[in-house]
Amino acid sequence: MATAGKADKKEGPKELSFTWEGKNKAGKVMRGEIKAVGEAAANAALRRQGINVTKLKKQKTGSGGKVSDKDITLFSRQLATMVKSGVPLLQSFDIVGKGTNNPALAKLLFDIKSDVETGSNLASAFRKYPMYFDALFCNLVEAGEQAGILDTLLDRLATYKEKIQAIKAKIKGAMTYPIAILIIAFIITAVIMIFVVPAFKGVFASFGGELPAPTLIVIAISDFFTANWYLIFGGIYAVIFGISQAFKRSVALQIAKDKLSLKLPVFGDMLVKSAIARWTRTLSTMFAAGVPLVEALDSVGGAAGNYVYTMGTKQIQAEVSTGSSLTVAMENCGLFPPMVTQMVAIGEESGQLDSMLGKTADFFEAEVDEAVDALASLMEPMIMVFLGGLIGGLVVAMYLPIFKLGSVVG
Repeated sequence: MATAGKADKKEGPKELSFTWEGKNKAGKVMRGEIKAVGEAAANAALRRQGINVTKLKKQKTGSGGKVSDKDITLFSRQLATMVKSGVPLLQSFDIVGKGTNNPALAKLLFDIKSDVETGSNLASAFRKYPMYFDALFCNLVEAGEQAGILDTLLDRLATYKEKIQAIKAKIKGAMTYPIAILIIAFIITAVIMIFVVPAFKGVFASFGGELPAPTLIVIAISDFFTANWYLIFGGIYAVIFGISQAFKRSVALQIAKDKLSLKLPVFGDMLVKSAIARWTRTLSTMFAAGVPLVEALDSVGGAAGNYVYTMGTKQIQAEVSTGSSLTVAMENCGLFPPMVTQMVAIGEESGQLDSMLGKTADFFEAEVDEAVDALASLMEPMIMVFLGGLIGGLVVAMYLPIFKLGSVVG
């Protein structure tokens, strides 16, 4: 399918996206997409290309959601598969863009394709969208274009992103599970306090006797919930929103969070293994693509996903740039266990650094999987005990007066 080139950009009016259908000078029906400031400009641009336009339709420009990291990972695999299969690059963008259900992703791919059509290389087109394509992604694509092995490096890049996405999902799932349980426990408790306990309170008032201490405590908490529920829920929302905004705006808070997270019991060890897995996977991918070590380290620190490892990588990069070996620099950094530095030393001595880093990443990714599974096995009985104790305690406190009344009647 042929596609018309992008109209020259002009200062002023915003460009719109159009889909078109028409015939070329040979009478062949052609279809495509074009960006222009209006229908007249789109028609003029197509006529200059020898296209006799029969249909021209403006594309909807709604927000259409957002482009997630998962979308970029899937796009990487699809593009790698098609380029490796011999599908032309522009046609690959067309296929992926029209096959996605995410309008935001489709627009992003159309914009990149338009840049490539006007003469930009693929790496330069990706670099215009740093929010979606980081330095590592662009550097690998550029290396592939220069060496004539774009299909190979796209495949390697897709594999890398899939592995990183998988380990992120594992960590996110492990952290989300206990938080979700706490939220559910709070909601159940709030419902009991606001709706159930007041009903029991009316029944207890008819007894006329003195209520047990646990029952009085639960009733007092229920009265507080009932009278101030809007303040409680509003306060919780305000605290969560305030903390999230503070973390977004304050670099110091983000740094403190990253440092503290690595020292957490149970979770800390898992986060360290995750950071090492991502660090070694990223460096392995970059080095295998032929990117010089010092330059590759620019992308590695951020890929680890933790400020501590970002700063450690800068220290390693500074030492390597002055002549130190990677092994010595990593040992001086103090963030990597002996097993990692030994694997790197073997890789440097044998000339197979990328392979050794890849095997190290495989090992730590497996360690993360085991840690997440072990955490889930540990959390399940703890959560059952917590929920059972909470809900059971409330039920017993409410039924104590009834038991007491039954014993008196008996």
